[in-house]
Amino acid sequence: MKLLMVCLGNICRSPLAEGIITTKLPENFTVDSAGTISLHEGEQPDKRGLQIAKTHGIDISGQRSRPITKQDLLDFDKIYCMDLRVYEDVVSMAKDEEQRKKISLFLESAGENGDHIEVFDPYWSEMDEWEKVYQILDQACSAIAEKLTARSS
Repeated sequence: MKLLMVCLGNICRSPLAEGIITTKLPENFTVDSAGTISLHEGEQPDKRGLQIAKTHGIDISGQRSRPITKQDLLDFDKIYCMDLRVYEDVVSMAKDEEQRKKISLFLESAGENGDHIEVFDPYWSEMDEWEKVYQILDQACSAIAEKLTARSS
């Protein structure tokens, strides 16, 4: 199964989510991340994200930012969006209902609802907020990984 994590610039939330969920899934899962904008294309994740991931024993330094493509909607089985704006942008790229069904909000897929369906962007935040985002992503990745591995076994 192929999973794609998507945020705005692919340097904060989606690289962290990719790194975290990769540690929770068996090797037969492929995980990647992308952004809806190409502003940071080719760049490593934000240095604060690298630091938070490293603090938790995860190395995301090999990742590079890239924009989501129409090909991604064909290639990936599930596409997880970090917030509503990203979700709307990705859905607008879908050519049909089959592709739209692959796209969901990351936290909704983890079982969240109501006021807690978006992962806030820590880009303009201090390290304590980056830790909060890490914890949100970690819990959600655990829930999603549990659902996906239960289905595939």
